[in-house]
Amino acid sequence: MDNGFIGIPSKSRMGAHSFSWFVQDSWKVTRKLTLDYGLRYDFQTFLREEHGRIAYFSASTANPNAGGRLGAVAFDGSGPGHCNCDIAHNYPWAYGPRIGAAYQVTSKTVVRAGAGVSYYKTSDNGFNSYSTGSQNIFNAPVYGNPAYTLASGLPYKITWPNFDPGQVPLPGTVASPSQQIDPHAGRPARTIQWSFGVQREILKSMVAEATYVGNRGAYWNSAYIICPNCLTPQILSSVGLSLNNSADLTLLSSPISSSIAAARGFNGAPYPGFPASATVSQALRPFPQFGNITNMHWAPDGDSWYNSLQTKLTKRFSHGLDFSSSFTWEKSFAMGTESDISTLSPVSPATNDVFNRPQNKYLSGLDQPFLFVFAGNYTTPKTSWNKALSWVARDWQIGAVLRYGSGLPILSPLASNGLSSVLFRGTGAVGTTGGTFMNRVPGQPLFTQDLNCHCFDPNKTFVLNPAAWVNPPAGQWGTAAAYYGGYRYQRRPGESVSLGRNFRIKETANLQIRGEFTNIFNRTEPNNPTATNALATQSRNAAGQTTAGFGYINVGTVFSAPRQGQLVARFQF
Repeated sequence: MDNGFIGIPSKSRMGAHSFSWFVQDSWKVTRKLTLDYGLRYDFQTFLREEHGRIAYFSASTANPNAGGRLGAVAFDGSGPGHCNCDIAHNYPWAYGPRIGAAYQVTSKTVVRAGAGVSYYKTSDNGFNSYSTGSQNIFNAPVYGNPAYTLASGLPYKITWPNFDPGQVPLPGTVASPSQQIDPHAGRPARTIQWSFGVQREILKSMVAEATYVGNRGAYWNSAYIICPNCLTPQILSSVGLSLNNSADLTLLSSPISSSIAAARGFNGAPYPGFPASATVSQALRPFPQFGNITNMHWAPDGDSWYNSLQTKLTKRFSHGLDFSSSFTWEKSFAMGTESDISTLSPVSPATNDVFNRPQNKYLSGLDQPFLFVFAGNYTTPKTSWNKALSWVARDWQIGAVLRYGSGLPILSPLASNGLSSVLFRGTGAVGTTGGTFMNRVPGQPLFTQDLNCHCFDPNKTFVLNPAAWVNPPAGQWGTAAAYYGGYRYQRRPGESVSLGRNFRIKETANLQIRGEFTNIFNRTEPNNPTATNALATQSRNAAGQTTAGFGYINVGTVFSAPRQGQLVARFQF
């Protein structure tokens, strides 16, 4: 047997607590001026296993399987085998003041302004509970040798919970601890919000609004702006190595047992039992016994910025018609965060050089500069026509929700210059998807076609320009941003319409039959183009159709579902 894993049944229970209080008051200072003010307080705890049975990475615990080097697993709470500590801390100062004012300038015009501080909940489970079990991974200590033989019986006698701080890694291997809990896991994200706007009654039943809305977020969950087991330029400098030296890059990628490492004096293992096949760069890591410590849970290190002009036109119900339409012009940025759990995120948090934190302020992957939404309903009235014709024509209801916005940004292509294999730092997800972004080539267009023009055949066209991107030199960080305002996927309209009829059976009973349709105009939208690797070879089949490569659109499936409808009947009494 050369590798595998073994486990026994285990049960655990994750839990957290929260409570809050608030006070609020409205004061009509004058006939025209009203103030609203209040204060809210929130206290929330981070998720923890009720008996401290989850093994967490600890940077301050000695590891017996790594020659006593710091870097092992520890267990939350008190008692035998536990750290007799709290693995993280909760934040007790989540006070959120808020204030708002409304001033009636004229009988039809009101000015409104407000500001406030609010706190998000502490982070979700993030699959943390998946790591509560007894799984024990084993590998052969040396290539070609067995981890064990069946004739000798199973050597790994495990129990759960297993409080051994040296259970990871197994002797002679490099592994990764199950997860790390950030010491500040109990700190909720904070958002400071502000707005200033004007509201004007245009007609008796119609109101227009224009408002500037902004917010600044901090302490959002982000494991992507930090890298606890990466090689840093400072570590390399301390041993006389540099990313600017090609010979040093070759050395870092060589096994410590190689002649290259021996010639440069880097063939010494950091501790007894360190695998001879591991690279010099692995030996120089802060915790050489471990690989990437990727499951960094609940690290409150992300930031966000949002500014917008929001306009709205609302018609209150009259003459059978009511609607609301809004237009937003906005710009949003993020640093290391896009969602609470990246595994379930619509976009991946984008980071580049974690050793240069300010560089990682990019356009949000969810940024849409322009967004228009219309929602309205019309009910046909009762008329004075012929009684039978009036009955046929009245009480029909037509509704629509229409959404039109800018396309979402395309992530810049990932570089393939070997940086991740040297520093163990990835883009987007730590240590998994390349080390940095490719560089922009000045003067080269990003697209070969306008994705929104409906003027090309997606079966035969590579829509992205590979000449717009070039790899940074070996061992160097790329200079491109994660997202660019002019580098976006196709716009994706959302159009839903309903048509129904009310049948008034009597005063206290009503039957409504309604047809609801999504993608009412049956728009066929091609998939997003392949955009990850600008060096991916573009290929075609004998018929001239694109089959793979940068800018390739897979037309085997479509992005949007075809027009769909459902019939709904509702009896109200």
